[in-house]
Amino acid sequence: MRGQPGPYDRLVAALYRKYRPQSFEEVVGQEAVVRTLTNAITSGQVRQAYLFAGPRGTGKTSLARILAKCLNCAQGPTVGPDGTCHACRAIAGGTSLDVIEMDAASQRGIDDIREIRDRVVLQPVEGRYKVYILDEAHQLTDAAWNALLKLIEEPPPHLVFVFCTTDLSKVLATVRSRCQTFVFQRPRLQDLLKRLRMIADKEGIEAPDQALALVARAARGSYRDAESTLDQLAAATENDVSVQAVLQLLGTVEEEALFRLCDLVVDRDTAGALTFVEELSEQGHDIGRLVTDLIEHLRQVLLVQHMGEVPDSLPVTEETRERLRAQANQLGEPTVVRLLDLLAVAVDDMRQGGDPRLPLELALVKVTRPGADLSRESIAYRLEQLEQAPSARVAAETRGAPEPKAAAQPPKPAPRAPDVELEQLQEAWSRTIVPAVAERSIPISTVLGEARPAELSDDTLTVEFPPSASFHRQLAEEPKNATMLADALYEVTGRRLALAFAVGEGGVEGAVELDEPAGEERIIELLKSDLDAQERGPE
Repeated sequence: MRGQPGPYDRLVAALYRKYRPQSFEEVVGQEAVVRTLTNAITSGQVRQAYLFAGPRGTGKTSLARILAKCLNCAQGPTVGPDGTCHACRAIAGGTSLDVIEMDAASQRGIDDIREIRDRVVLQPVEGRYKVYILDEAHQLTDAAWNALLKLIEEPPPHLVFVFCTTDLSKVLATVRSRCQTFVFQRPRLQDLLKRLRMIADKEGIEAPDQALALVARAARGSYRDAESTLDQLAAATENDVSVQAVLQLLGTVEEEALFRLCDLVVDRDTAGALTFVEELSEQGHDIGRLVTDLIEHLRQVLLVQHMGEVPDSLPVTEETRERLRAQANQLGEPTVVRLLDLLAVAVDDMRQGGDPRLPLELALVKVTRPGADLSRESIAYRLEQLEQAPSARVAAETRGAPEPKAAAQPPKPAPRAPDVELEQLQEAWSRTIVPAVAERSIPISTVLGEARPAELSDDTLTVEFPPSASFHRQLAEEPKNATMLADALYEVTGRRLALAFAVGEGGVEGAVELDEPAGEERIIELLKSDLDAQERGPE
């Protein structure tokens, strides 16, 4: 004999199911789709097949159910179903015999489609239409789609198909041509915030706007994800959702931490940035989430730099808006772009299952100490910074900065060339410098590939060849070839270095050893193979 019902005898519906839209008026963010369907029902021009495409959690299946209710409501067809008749209640509860929902991810074969073809000839049980809603329709096989083509094009008068998909490109073009296609848009953050606030108020959930903004941002345009996250937070905090609770659940990083990390980049404080990352890691923050949040923060800074103001679409407080404006003025645009490029490496590593911490730390080192990075991207970044320095001074004067008197203005020293160490040159020799020479002359780059930087005294670099390559040393010493190397060194390091060439006593580490000294014949072979040169006889 069964006793009194306990607290677990009936499961409570999730918030995203409880607050699923039940009419066109409750649909948010899909105004174009709602308007078109409303006009079609009002004018009696309902089509036989619809294709709803868009990101997950944007209301495709919910709108398909609303369309079914409009068609089968006892008061209909109507754009405002009463929601109280048996047909409306059965469709809302998923028990209607006239509205069949199928998951194409599991029912994707031709046998499942044959079953549909056998059933569609039957008249509706109580409504006017039989409505088939196929979710994840892009997972149907080509054979299944082909079996449906004739039925979609010439269905019985009581049959309506609604195909829902998150990947429109995988739906056959022959199917799309037979359907009315609607592309669902991701909701704006303001729409998500409004809906979360409505649900929180109705459910008695205490949550400040900043906490709801974090939930909305983390959902990335999905109503279902946002409502599920709010549901989980309410259960974890007993309906008292704080900003800290959201940060702990989502693993996101506080805005203050992102601003501080960018301030350390502005100050070129490499040690401080690395120490701060260590502190965040010790506090249990997800470094992968730190990378993605920092990318989003830099995106906001970049928007402010190019638009001149904080866009209204960013769900931030007035205090945060002021800080964004200030940081956009402090961080140079080349710095923001360079850091975004470097952080993309960390994102790629995460996708491949790697640890994002080392790429993040390398990105911070390279952007705060660009002189330590001799890659071509770093050189381009440093040159862009130098180019923007005069324009920044002009902009400051344009904004009203007082113009100093010419007599009181001391002469500005010439820009100091960046420092460079011998170890840096040795590390960059084969990776960057020799390829830079190859853009000018492939044979000379092959010759220099046997050498290595041996000594850097003041501004003179000694390039050493192995004993077996004395002829190559002579070739490198020729003025034209030495100038190529000097230009390549300037391109990579930003310094004009004098060159000296020497032959070492032993082999060069990493150099290409030859069985015998290369002579003129070897050089001619290189010219023929690499430059497609041809020998010419005497005139």
